Amino acid sequence: MEYKRITIGIVPFQEWLRDILTSQLAEIGFDSFVDTAHGFEAYIPVEQCNKGKLNAVLDEFSEDFSFDVKSDMIADQNWNIEWEKNYFKPLVVADQCVVRAPFHNDYPRLTYEIVIEPNMAFGTGNHETTTMMLEFILHHDVIGKKVLDMGCGTGILGIMASMKGAGSITAIDIDKWSYEGTLENARLNSIKNIEVKHGDASLLGDEKYDLILANIQRNVLLNDMAAYISVLNSDGTLIMSGFYSADIPAIKEKAESLGLTSSGFEVQNNWVAYSFMK
Repeated sequence: MEYKRITIGIVPFQEWLRDILTSQLAEIGFDSFVDTAHGFEAYIPVEQCNKGKLNAVLDEFSEDFSFDVKSDMIADQNWNIEWEKNYFKPLVVADQCVVRAPFHNDYPRLTYEIVIEPNMAFGTGNHETTTMMLEFILHHDVIGKKVLDMGCGTGILGIMASMKGAGSITAIDIDKWSYEGTLENARLNSIKNIEVKHGDASLLGDEKYDLILANIQRNVLLNDMAAYISVLNSDGTLIMSGFYSADIPAIKEKAESLGLTSSGFEVQNNWVAYSFMK
């Protein structure tokens, strides 16, 4: 499968606008992003690229900003090479875990080591939302717990939970790249207690979970939160990320209306990870 890379420069550059644009482009089919000094690169399968939809997103901000937009083709077989050369660097989380690709040779040896095969799935740990979710798992007791990872991306959160002693993990993602990537990354990390499913919250049935991780985006979280809570055990924890500080009131109001109690949140560069108890 061939991908198109859209390189967008923001003039004048604002980090908050980069975050908003990447979130909105994710809703129209772009599935991977790389920050640059003055903007970002966005990747999308060629057959899904719609110039009109892209322009519509940018036009919303055209009164105050201008955009330098360039595009080129990225062959699927070259993706790992691109990451190796330019993007995916070993990442240290909370001084306890290193996230690396199979091709990395120079990285710190820490308590936990997660190997992620680069593909177009979201979740190498380099984004603030993934980092905050990893930090939560590292700082909390998950031994023996049943964990649900909604919007699993590369499977990195479920892998971390397994390494920390979780009893079982169910990982679900609507994206085929993510489903296949999670299966591969579970194999690379010798994770045996993870079940990977291709789909959305409609797959949730009678099973109950002690910990639910949902790193998706605001609209999906608000729409599917009731489904998450329906499979959350009493005294269980739901952690959500993938939204901005401005979205905190909406997320909190929805969660509390469904019977959850806030147990705190963390903010990194305007991105939020919010924890609730049932």
